[in-house]
Amino acid sequence: MKTDSLEKGYSIAKQRYAEFGVDTDRALQRLRQVAISIHCWQGDDVGGFETDAGLTGGGILATGNYPGKARTPDELRSDAEMAFRLIPGSHRFNLHASYLETGGKSVERNQLQPAHFQGWIDWAKRLGIGIDFNSTFFSHPKAADGFTLSHRDDGIRRFWIEHAAACRKIGEAIGRGLGSACVTNVWIPDGMKDVTIDRKGPRELLKRSLDEIFAEPTDPACNLDAVECKLFGIGSETYVVGSHEFYLGYAIENRKLLCLDAGHFHPTETIADKISSVLLYLDEILLHVSRGIRWDSDHVVIMTDDLRAIAEEIVRGDFLQRVHIGLDFFDASIHRIAAWTIGTRSMLKALLAAMLEPTETLRELEIAGDYTARLAMVEALKELPAGAVWDYYCLQQNVPVGMAWMEAVRDYEASVTSKR
Repeated sequence: MKTDSLEKGYSIAKQRYAEFGVDTDRALQRLRQVAISIHCWQGDDVGGFETDAGLTGGGILATGNYPGKARTPDELRSDAEMAFRLIPGSHRFNLHASYLETGGKSVERNQLQPAHFQGWIDWAKRLGIGIDFNSTFFSHPKAADGFTLSHRDDGIRRFWIEHAAACRKIGEAIGRGLGSACVTNVWIPDGMKDVTIDRKGPRELLKRSLDEIFAEPTDPACNLDAVECKLFGIGSETYVVGSHEFYLGYAIENRKLLCLDAGHFHPTETIADKISSVLLYLDEILLHVSRGIRWDSDHVVIMTDDLRAIAEEIVRGDFLQRVHIGLDFFDASIHRIAAWTIGTRSMLKALLAAMLEPTETLRELEIAGDYTARLAMVEALKELPAGAVWDYYCLQQNVPVGMAWMEAVRDYEASVTSKR
């Protein structure tokens, strides 16, 4: 697409939005400040680098076998850099503890050190990006029965406490090394597949474990702790120890970030409505944005009504500085770099659409009780050329416009991933 036609399209869009009192230049300036945390596990199907074969056992399911997945840290970093070149703005990278680099040595998860992630820190420093971090509580012999931090075996529970504590130190080292606070997230798979009698006991154990993990303070300028809730999982359909209510209470009492995952609630329940509620009681929260179809299936994020609602709630509430936006999906049935690109660009487009809304005007109509005009304006806004503003933003950020990024992915596939 020619530059002059993109600029002309933006000029027309700018005038149209100005009729509604919206400054498109300001919206683009705001969008440039947003950093999305792009998840490493889309690049290699949640495999990690603990062994040459990646993770073993159950716990996380990535479906599909599209050829060319990353097999080494260097390949994954190369693929991520390719995705960054196709996504406008400057963003972050989200690592799991299982993506360590040990030089071929076997290192247990409770013995992890910042040195095992120095390669990632050096890479991020070269790119000028931040890194976020996650403990890995799945696909391990000590997680085979579905329990970790709430395990009734003190030895197994101690192992996972030590793992999470080690991850916090790694997160702090990452944040210090990059000059940007690392969000270190805790998610565990603990729960029961069928009828559960004792729901209190495992939660008491989980609370005790978390208290031990967080007992040693970290520098909030370098590390921010988050806890992630879930309604159910495969193998824990009846009972999940770390429920929404459990972690909401824990986060409020202990001033931790609450992680809301878009796929961790009932299929008809959106996390958008939860954002303004929890931020009345918490300073900051973490989002894991995915797209569930019928269950927590972590499909690639696209421009759905749910995604737009999440973005609208963040922008309307002026929460951009208090919400850490991370992505969490993994589709191995399509080109993995394309999945990263589609998902991240969709998240950014949803945020831009929210920024192009005359929120104050709509709020005034609502407060005045003029619900007729409110509804009419919301519908009229859908006809405005948001796509032209997005295309101009991509042009400004020197990334491919429209579908042009697919050509870059095809070239990369032909020269790099197809040869793996």
